[in-house]
Amino acid sequence: MGSIGNLRRRRVTDQPAEPVKGDLTLDAGGVLQLLWPRGASISEADAEDAMRRVNLLCGTDTHPMLVDMATTAQVSRGARAVFGRPCQASRIALLGSSPVDKVLANFILGINKLPCPTRFFTSRTEAMAWLQLDSGHGA
Repeated sequence: MGSIGNLRRRRVTDQPAEPVKGDLTLDAGGVLQLLWPRGASISEADAEDAMRRVNLLCGTDTHPMLVDMATTAQVSRGARAVFGRPCQASRIALLGSSPVDKVLANFILGINKLPCPTRFFTSRTEAMAWLQLDSGHGA
């Protein structure tokens, strides 16, 4: 049972204590898509986990990313700081649908130095068109 028992133990301890927030996928067009759940309050730990998953999914490649933050309730100061650090996203479109979403996005966009081009959109079509301008993904 030596190595198998140790492997099982490692897997259990590597699991996050809380359920993962945000559904992250890489679509057929090479765009990362992060969907935060309805009413989510995004903590620093949530942001760290999302960034870690982006980097794991991308490996050494970079990809444009759509962040659907419609119906997000709150983004903590710590989370905003995390989002200001570089990751494997080459450009980020923040997608929202309400004035509250725009206020939250402005907090994120208000970070002095964002690691990549980032814009807020209320139209998924416009956001995806802007993301497709990124010719450097995968490089």
